[in-house]
Amino acid sequence: MALFLEFLAQQWIQVAALLALVAMLVFHESRKGGASVSPQQAINQVNAEDGIFLDLRDAAEFNKGHIVDAVNIPATKLPERMVELEKYKEKPVVLVCKMGQQSGAAGKQLRAAGYTRVSRMAGGMMEWGNLQLPVVS
Repeated sequence: MALFLEFLAQQWIQVAALLALVAMLVFHESRKGGASVSPQQAINQVNAEDGIFLDLRDAAEFNKGHIVDAVNIPATKLPERMVELEKYKEKPVVLVCKMGQQSGAAGKQLRAAGYTRVSRMAGGMMEWGNLQLPVVS
């Protein structure tokens, strides 16, 4: 441990540069899947601009409780069912999953297919439930 601390003290510029690069990489990768928005920002986007909530959870989880008027396309079926979203190509598409972790990969797929207004709801349905926002069963 002492050698490690000595290394950090002697090579602090390289260590700082490495940490900065890692932070930039993480930021860049997270932006590819769409901006992360809070549940309230997501509601505002969908309501103001006639967008949709795209729920990426499987049908069983979706049926237990989901956002009103959300469209359910499981993340594993997204490539083959993307045609169902064609009318939302220029409108806000807010991706929702259980905890906000699957939505990044789905966002990348949608952006590659030409969807320009993709965002990810931070915290997914867990955050939605924590805020006690309404769900439909």
